[in-house]
Amino acid sequence: MCLAIPVQIKEILSGDEAIAEISGVKKTISTALVEDIHVGDYVILHVGYALQKIDPEEAKKTIELFNSQLNS
Repeated sequence: MCLAIPVQIKEILSGDEAIAEISGVKKTISTALVEDIHVGDYVILHVGYALQKIDPEEAKKTIELFNSQLNS
C-alpha cells in the first residue's frame, strides 16, 4: 500500500529541495519532479518526493480528514 499526503511548501531550498510542513511537522523534500513550486503551494508528497501540485482547498480538506482520524 502506498500513501501520498498533501503538504504545504514553507521554504524553497537550493538543489531541487524545499521545506514542507504538515500538522506542524517540517521535512526537507525533493521537488525535482514538479516545476514552478512556490512558498505556500500544496503538493502531494510520497516517500520524500513532491509528485504534483494540488488545489489548496482540496489539500486542506484532506489534511482535516487525516487529523480527524488521528484524533478519534
